[in-house]
Amino acid sequence: MYKSIMVPVDLAEPELAQPAIAAAVSFAKISGGTVRLVYVRSLIPVTYMEFVPADFDAEQQQDAETKLAEIAAKVDLPPEQVSAKVLIGSVHGEVLAEADASGADLVVMASHEPGMLAFVLGSNASAIVRRAHCSVLVVR
Repeated sequence: MYKSIMVPVDLAEPELAQPAIAAAVSFAKISGGTVRLVYVRSLIPVTYMEFVPADFDAEQQQDAETKLAEIAAKVDLPPEQVSAKVLIGSVHGEVLAEADASGADLVVMASHEPGMLAFVLGSNASAIVRRAHCSVLVVR
């Protein structure tokens, strides 16, 4: 069964991740595994850096870590079985890299109905499903 389960969370829509977190918790309870929540922050283009305060990046990182920790604290598992990490970059690239680096054997992620842009460019969920080296469960 799955021992290391990763759940990407979008802090802009944290309620969207709840079904994925619930599924991950179910798997973790069965197998005694761990759940790792991850959030990927967007890179700020260099051209915009002169328009934001000097500590903007640090504040955004701290805010994201706080919000993700609040979600992790509500996960129905012992604290030693839950971790959270905030990453920076492209969502699918960072999720895939973190899954490999952490040894995840399952990624459980939420997906919503794709809009027209997702059909043209592809969604993060589909990119992760196509490229992951581990099993991926997409929960709607």
